[in-house]
Amino acid sequence: MAQEFRLPVGGRIDRAKPLAFTFNGRTIEGYAGDTLASALLASGIRLMGRSFKYHRPRGVLAHGADEPNALFNVDRGSGRADPNNRATVVEAVAGLKVSSQNHWPSLEHDIGQVNDLLAPVLTAGFYYKTFMWPRSFWDKLYEPAIRAAAGLGLAPEVPDADRYVHRNAHCDVLVVGAGPAGLSAALAASAGGKRVILADEQAEMGGSLLADLTSTIDGQTAPAFVSDTLTTLAGRPNVTLLPRTTAFGYYNHNHVGLTERVTDHLAAPDPRLPRERLWQVRAGEVVLATGAHERPLAFADNDRPGILLAESVRTYVNRYGVAPGRRIVFATTGASAYRAAADAKAAGLDVTLVDLRSEAEIGPERAHASGIEIMAGYTIVGSTGGKAVTGLIVAPFSAGRVGAHRTLACDCVGMSGGWTPAVHLFSQSRGKLAFRAEIDAFVPGNSVQKERSAGACKGTYGLAEILAEGWAAGADAAGAPSSHAFATTPATPTGFKPARVLPTDADPKTVRAFLDFQNDVTAKDIGLAVREGFESVEHVKRYTTNGMATDQGKSSNMAALGLVSEILAKDIPQVGTTTFRPPYTPVTFGAIVGAARGATFDPIRTAPLHDWAVEHGATFENVALWRRAWYFPKPGEDMHAAVARECRAVRAGVGIFDASTLGKIEVVGPDAAEFMNRIYPNAWLKLEPGRCRYGLMLKEDGFVFDDGVVARMAPDRFHVTTTTGGAPRVLAHMEDYLQTEWPDLDVFLTSITEEWAVIALQGPRAREVLAPFVVGIDLSADAFPHMAVREGTILGVPTRLMRVSFTGELGFEINVPADFARAVWEALCDHGQRSGITPYGTETMHVLRAERGFIIVGQETDGTVTPDDLGLSGMVSKLKADFIGKRSLGRPDMALADRKQLVGLLSADGRTVLEEGAQIVADTAQPLPMKMLGHVTSSYPSPTLRHPVALALVSGGRARIGETLHATTPAGFTAVKVVAPVFFDPEGRRVNGSLEGAIHA
Repeated sequence: MAQEFRLPVGGRIDRAKPLAFTFNGRTIEGYAGDTLASALLASGIRLMGRSFKYHRPRGVLAHGADEPNALFNVDRGSGRADPNNRATVVEAVAGLKVSSQNHWPSLEHDIGQVNDLLAPVLTAGFYYKTFMWPRSFWDKLYEPAIRAAAGLGLAPEVPDADRYVHRNAHCDVLVVGAGPAGLSAALAASAGGKRVILADEQAEMGGSLLADLTSTIDGQTAPAFVSDTLTTLAGRPNVTLLPRTTAFGYYNHNHVGLTERVTDHLAAPDPRLPRERLWQVRAGEVVLATGAHERPLAFADNDRPGILLAESVRTYVNRYGVAPGRRIVFATTGASAYRAAADAKAAGLDVTLVDLRSEAEIGPERAHASGIEIMAGYTIVGSTGGKAVTGLIVAPFSAGRVGAHRTLACDCVGMSGGWTPAVHLFSQSRGKLAFRAEIDAFVPGNSVQKERSAGACKGTYGLAEILAEGWAAGADAAGAPSSHAFATTPATPTGFKPARVLPTDADPKTVRAFLDFQNDVTAKDIGLAVREGFESVEHVKRYTTNGMATDQGKSSNMAALGLVSEILAKDIPQVGTTTFRPPYTPVTFGAIVGAARGATFDPIRTAPLHDWAVEHGATFENVALWRRAWYFPKPGEDMHAAVARECRAVRAGVGIFDASTLGKIEVVGPDAAEFMNRIYPNAWLKLEPGRCRYGLMLKEDGFVFDDGVVARMAPDRFHVTTTTGGAPRVLAHMEDYLQTEWPDLDVFLTSITEEWAVIALQGPRAREVLAPFVVGIDLSADAFPHMAVREGTILGVPTRLMRVSFTGELGFEINVPADFARAVWEALCDHGQRSGITPYGTETMHVLRAERGFIIVGQETDGTVTPDDLGLSGMVSKLKADFIGKRSLGRPDMALADRKQLVGLLSADGRTVLEEGAQIVADTAQPLPMKMLGHVTSSYPSPTLRHPVALALVSGGRARIGETLHATTPAGFTAVKVVAPVFFDPEGRRVNGSLEGAIHA
């Protein structure tokens, strides 16, 4: 299709680089530098979409991120299609397949437009009022119908073929927006060597200056100023320029989220490049230079294709070399449209200006309109046309009266109702807005974070003032306060007369003046919502859906707010404003997810000995984020056979186990012992260096939080172990108290989980396997008793050797630097062959510890379990003045006799393996609902004892030892005997190497 509306000269497009893409199957020509919207306009296409509710014909309204109408599905190839792309920001690329949305069977002939005839019925709140009865219709009719009609574009059905990455960055100053204020701020902030990031959502940096052909800055044209400024910034090594990058969220501590579109503008991108890059930036200071959004005018049928914002008309003419129409009427209530009209006139277009203001209210902006007919004191009462505007109906307005109507023939309307500062990011930073009546807008007020706003987003609209304000903000952010004056010509036309709805002599009940173009919200919808009692702007927003479209109300929120204010006869600050939430513009799921997809969706951590386990046939399970060896089957073995063999090997000889995933935290400092004494309920001040102690960690509520063995390496140093899944939360728990409750303690916490690999040697023959390799440590029972720690070397490698056991057998935990783990492990395995050494996995570890009655936090605990419930009340010091959870443990309900307590269970038939989670009842004949006494927490067949064993939390459990209760099974109930929770070697002889704790037949 020929580019009949492409101007013969002008624009920043590259006419030497033509391209073509398809729109609804038709070939569209354009040039490098075009957006989809500019290329379509150049080809004379006005109809680009259908509205959501009424399916009214819609064309492009804006030229940037605030576009509500022209939303396309963009197909870049197999697996690279996504919906709801704004035509105004998607760059035209050769080969794109673009299609409009929300219509059937076609854009030109949409059966959904029947909704437009039903508009008198489909008012605000229609769904809330209508689909309430009869109740049975909701599931069968209403919900399916509403869901079928909901949404705009169709979600892709194939996996996304693109790649996305995340990047973290730090800078001294982050400048958001590269218009005149942002460029000036970046120049000032970077002059002294500060690290500066300048991010802008457009393909080219320069903002409004890219469409300014008349202004000069210090004697340069606006485009020349942009070019020289960017050259200067690019030449500074301390500056990072990020075009095509949107700042979508401003979070605490100057954490700003950015999305960079890396390859969408390339027809054949390098496959090694990601499609998008999500930047998480921590900035010392932030300068917001995000500009302002032009307001549409509200009048009857203001939504026809060809009715645009005035500044957008100017941008298409000057930046893209496109005439949105040949006969353009600019309808305005303010000054800035005069500049747009003058530029359209200079491009050879037929231009008329219609201004609601009287002759006396028009100021120096009149000078911009030389040779243009100005119809002052006129209102707009409607438009004509169908799928494109053909005329604008105007009438004189004076003394509150509307005069005779007149239709101005046109094929384009540029409307301007003033400007609204883009305060979205400022509000997200938790800054407080202030209302300025003279510009009828909220502007940044008190900042909460290290942020400052500059330019149009602060309500400053004069070019010279914008540049000066940007410079001051950048210099101040960089810690170098200074001012810089810019000489600009001509003076920027500013100021406007707010008009919520343009005056009309039509019946207000019949006028549909649209505010939210995508969701078809009209001015009368706002009035209806207020009449029905929705006076809060947040309630009005949700009742009418105004501002809830993909543009998030950038062009409609202020108009709705002003209407509510007028109807309630309240000042706008009293009415307030809606909440600005991230993202500023839509962000792809791919950018958010990044590399977390497929195999990397749930990150997996592997221990230093993982490869050895793979090579030796281990079966794995996921434990928290870790992939751990579950068991090591031999040919022909299932899990039960492999686990039974591994258990017997540990009890009879020696087993070797990879415990590297245990969390490990080093607590160091002069006050380390005092810190430990407060964190744990048992005593730590008198624990001697070289000794270990088991510790339960509690929360403030007195319930068990985590557990682990702690070794005191020196008077000022502790090696703390945690559960595998608990390491991050325990470190955070410790840091929280150290920083907020006890900042006076001189203590440092360091995660050392990945520094040390842990090899557990367990079994009666563990010492003889270990002894040949250890130097500097006396392994004799007297010199190295149970719950001791020693430092020396093993195979010449530094080791922290602990004499601890989670199996009930003689045991050692060998901590070595992770890089040496495999060498030590293989040496032990080779030497241990004569002793029958057997690698075992987590399932065997669970069985062995359950036989011995050892708990696992998260399995024997559920967030409501106290130390006494576990039979560990002796671990709670009665002498310490305070520790975390002490006051809660003193509550009367913590000592109730019917609390659930840890006990052992044996199946009465000696064969049934109870299911974990099975409920326990006293009497199976009781009427429903039965009273549940507790549940099974762990259950295993015991190869050692040759019968199943189970642990359970049972109400008043210790007093029930010897009783017979009943546990649920899939087939009903089975009788169980309540016993002590230690099934094997209750005296604990075997942990010291004795074989007197019999292995029962």
